[in-house]
Amino acid sequence: MTGTTGGDHDERRPGRGEGVRFALGTLTLLPVRVAHWDRPAARSGMCWAPLAGLVVGVLAAASAGLLLLGGAPVALAAVAAVAAGAVLTRGLHLDGLADVADGLGSGKPAADALRIMKQSDIGPFGVIALVLVVLGQVAALAALYADSWTSGAAGTVLAAVTARLALTLTARPGVPAARPTGLGAAVAGAVPSGAALGVLVLVAAASAGVGGVLDGPGGALRALAAVLGGCLVAEGLLRHCVRRFGGVTGDVFGGVAEAAGTAALVVLTLGR
Repeated sequence: MTGTTGGDHDERRPGRGEGVRFALGTLTLLPVRVAHWDRPAARSGMCWAPLAGLVVGVLAAASAGLLLLGGAPVALAAVAAVAAGAVLTRGLHLDGLADVADGLGSGKPAADALRIMKQSDIGPFGVIALVLVVLGQVAALAALYADSWTSGAAGTVLAAVTARLALTLTARPGVPAARPTGLGAAVAGAVPSGAALGVLVLVAAASAGVGGVLDGPGGALRALAAVLGGCLVAEGLLRHCVRRFGGVTGDVFGGVAEAAGTAALVVLTLGR
């Protein structure tokens, strides 16, 4: 990916379609051609990141739904939804989560922690983080699918969208890159504050609206709490990573996304 973190001075204005292609082409394995990899494309693409989450969530929910139609137990449907989400993103976010856990768990200075995160192997902290997060996601989705297919599908989609919303918010100004190159450097600070806030409001309002249609006022409040709760947990992890590493990397973006999606699912299961 070309461009620099100072690319905010680039006046090229990418079209809406270019931003959508960037989001789908970089955040999913869908065969979408990305024509531009510069700073303006990254800015637009990160604003459209929740749309990529919507696509992933719908496809993951469809995978679970097919199993349920075939008579599979809800636990297996939940596993299918989590697995489909991982496959559709090439496991990119889970890999980032594992690397962040290894970096944070090492207790080493920023430079050494970043070096550990860049290694191809996964250490004990990464393994533990992956197991706990995946188990948490499966358990939460199993509870939602046990309630109804609609609840499970809605939860699958909402978690995927919230995870990508966290990416949009992480790419706001004031969040520096930990390295001068790489995916983190390409998108760090790319999304204007007003645009990030606008995407947050839009996703929260849409989620509450859908929740209200499916489950009345209680469903609307639960969906809104899930989105905001996921973003708060992601923000906490983001701030800790910035303090420890001096900024964000592509791995931090992935870890933040998994944290947001998992937290959203947990909130959805509360008080049902």
